[in-house]
Amino acid sequence: MKEKVIDCRDKEPRDINSALKTYAREYDRIVLENPGAKHYIAAGLTEEVEVIIKGSVGYYVGTMIHGPRILVEGNAGWYPGDNVTKGEIVIEGHAGDGVGQGMYGGTVVVRGDAGSRVGQIMKNGTVIVGGDVEIMTGMYMMGGTIIVLGDAGTYTGESMLRGEIYVLGEVEDLGKNAEAVDPEDEDIERVWELIRAYDFDVTRDDLKALTKIVPRSKRPFYGSEEMEEG
Repeated sequence: MKEKVIDCRDKEPRDINSALKTYAREYDRIVLENPGAKHYIAAGLTEEVEVIIKGSVGYYVGTMIHGPRILVEGNAGWYPGDNVTKGEIVIEGHAGDGVGQGMYGGTVVVRGDAGSRVGQIMKNGTVIVGGDVEIMTGMYMMGGTIIVLGDAGTYTGESMLRGEIYVLGEVEDLGKNAEAVDPEDEDIERVWELIRAYDFDVTRDDLKALTKIVPRSKRPFYGSEEMEEG
């Protein structure tokens, strides 16, 4: 495996991303040292390259990526994995608001806690949070899967239209157009298959306690459910 190390200490995000795009054509793995919590790292990267970030990052890490595998050995600010279409982002620490915002595909994993509006307006893909999440998880969600292995805050599933949210811990309350249902055996198996590669301290049997949250109506803003059935 060919590896390239980049010291980010005295570089601006634009310079870091330019170097990433250049070296990604030649190297299999790129290691970013001293990231200094800079914003927009790996924005728009489309090569199927492994990127290891040795420290914490700021806002929008991995925004609009299509292909790379990114590991953040620290925390992340707001909107990690924004508008991802393909690839994987794993954050070893905690993350701010808007994890996986608007994503179309791929996987975003936060091993610790995450802020509010996880997976808002996401269309597809998977978001996994190993800890707790704050308010409005899955807000305006249009598809995909969110898995929370800790607790979820208020307004979970607020105005969600499609997709599904699984919470292993407590759900403080549900948002408009969200309802909790019992997961089927195939749901539990699917969640297990999605999380098992990330070595969370969770067993398949633990997942029997999952709460599954789905939209109550697919057209909540266009009339009542009685009108839709008529």
